[in-house]
Amino acid sequence: MGAYSLTGQGLLTVVGSLVVIILVILGYSIRIVKQYEKGVVFRLGRVIGEKEPGLRFIIPIIDRMPKVALRTVTMPVPSQKIITKDNVSIDVAAVAYFHVVNATSALVAIENVYSAINQIAQTTVRNIIGQFMLDEVLSDTDNINEKIKEVLDRQTEQWGVIVTIVEIKDIQLPDTMQRAMAKQAEAEREKRAKIIAAEGEQLSAAKLGEAADIIAKHPIALQLRNLQVLLEISAEKNSTIIFPSQFMATVQDIQKFIGSEGLK
Repeated sequence: MGAYSLTGQGLLTVVGSLVVIILVILGYSIRIVKQYEKGVVFRLGRVIGEKEPGLRFIIPIIDRMPKVALRTVTMPVPSQKIITKDNVSIDVAAVAYFHVVNATSALVAIENVYSAINQIAQTTVRNIIGQFMLDEVLSDTDNINEKIKEVLDRQTEQWGVIVTIVEIKDIQLPDTMQRAMAKQAEAEREKRAKIIAAEGEQLSAAKLGEAADIIAKHPIALQLRNLQVLLEISAEKNSTIIFPSQFMATVQDIQKFIGSEGLK
């Protein structure tokens, strides 16, 4: 009876050990791939396929399954000194957006895809901006962004990565250049103001010429204008106005003219 009991205990121990081993094997076999990831399965060092999101199984020890994120990555490109085509030194910072479309290439084709993209982005930004004049860098950023994106996209395609957006987010100019540009902008505004004033003087002179032509045909109109000006002056303040004798004679002529017209 004792021998039978001992045998039963041994059997339970063996069964328990097997259960533990099976659980350990399952623990090493089960992998969970998240929705924004894709798993790449290596069997004895060789790629045998990719695993979609969900609960996945691999062979312990023989298989290895690293996971690659497929979400869009925002990568800042550090500020760096760049010399433009017209030999102006500026500091430019940018940002790049990219995502992995081929998980296998992102693991096999390059050691560290994120570090590689960061380095190649810095080099590309420096090379592309160096081909433009300072005024173009400040005013034509959309074109520069597109050129940088095209170069990056061609270089990262072999790594299974697509670059979607590249944006220049900050441009720092030297203090001397900022002062020079401020003076240039001020001079440009003064030039526009003088041109506008000159155009106003030209229009004013043209209108005065037209008025002079009308007055030349009707001499009495000039005296009526003088009377209107005197009326405007007297309306503002109590003023004493001295009329020249010639002007008074003209006023008398006007009165006679009006009287004669009234008689008719």
